[in-house]
Amino acid sequence: MAWETFDNFQSSNIAQLKYDAETWTLEVTFHGGSTYHYFDVPEQLWEGIKNADSKGVFLNAEIKGHYRYSKV
Repeated sequence: MAWETFDNFQSSNIAQLKYDAETWTLEVTFHGGSTYHYFDVPEQLWEGIKNADSKGVFLNAEIKGHYRYSKV
C-alpha cells in the first residue's frame, strides 16, 4: 500500500489520518491508540476530511456508518 499521511492538524479525538488511493482505504488513529481502516472511501472524502474544520465531526457524519471498517 502507498499511504499518504496527514497529521498536521489539531483534534481532540483523532491523532493521525492516512489514505491509500490505490485501495481507497482510510486509516484513522485515535489519541487513545486505536486504529481503524475504513474501506472503499472515495478520494473526495479524503480531501474532505483533510479540509474539514473538525475532523471528528466529518468522520462521524460522512464516514462512520457509511463504509465498512475493521479495527487494526
